[in-house]
Amino acid sequence: MIMCGITAIFNIHDGAQALRKQALLMSKRIRHRGPDWSGIYQGKTAILAHERLSIVDPASGGQPLVSPDGKLILCVNGEIYNHQELRERLKGDYEFQTGSDCEVILALYKKKGIDFIEDLNGIFAFALYDEEKEVYLIARDPIGVIPLYIGYDDEGHLMVSSELKGLEGFATHYEPFLPGHYFYSEDRKLTRWYTRDWMDYANVKDNPTDVQQLHDALEAAVKRQLMSDVPYGVLLSGGLDSHHLRYCQEIRGETHRDQWESGRMVASTPLVRHRIERCPGLDRRP
Repeated sequence: MIMCGITAIFNIHDGAQALRKQALLMSKRIRHRGPDWSGIYQGKTAILAHERLSIVDPASGGQPLVSPDGKLILCVNGEIYNHQELRERLKGDYEFQTGSDCEVILALYKKKGIDFIEDLNGIFAFALYDEEKEVYLIARDPIGVIPLYIGYDDEGHLMVSSELKGLEGFATHYEPFLPGHYFYSEDRKLTRWYTRDWMDYANVKDNPTDVQQLHDALEAAVKRQLMSDVPYGVLLSGGLDSHHLRYCQEIRGETHRDQWESGRMVASTPLVRHRIERCPGLDRRP
């Protein structure tokens, strides 16, 4: 599970010092999400704070991230799986300061404005502040894997937090930030950025089933999400589905072979053994 934490306050026009203390308290409430680093940025009309759990680029990926010219500030909770591909594509347009997978968001915004979110393959919730234009952009991943809440107070401040407790007592109105949406301060509303034809059942009800395609897509997803610069573990429920994910890691050589023993215990039951024998590819397990 990816657990960093972000908090932010926008639309600040006076009382900045008191709001900085508020932002620190909001962030402190979710510090359990990020034991490796606490960071805060205060600009003309915004304050962004971050609690970090280091996964990619532990040495230099502390947040908030700031663009080379100091005009763009970013806090992110999540992972951008295609960041290396994006870095290669954007290296002529942007001078990367860190190895963080999330810094590509700054590069994309600088090049394309707000019309870049579809370029991201990952799970994320982020708040980006453009200090030069005094605008901000907040967005959440397609299906809401990463949590985010939005709130407002009676003075017109807009706030976001990775957990509801970051807003309680400060916001007079709060609600979940909708998955697959963004909030751009110039528009002053939530806008859906993620749409697919499969959201309407009528478009997919006659689609054919391809077992091999499903198998390959699952392995590709596991490979994509193994991105990490630190050790990681696997939480298994004990069922066939979770152990197949564990198997996908094993065949990539990404985990210790002796951990497979838990899978063998599950597979020893008659029902599960029967299902495994019918599952393509699983006869290759070590």
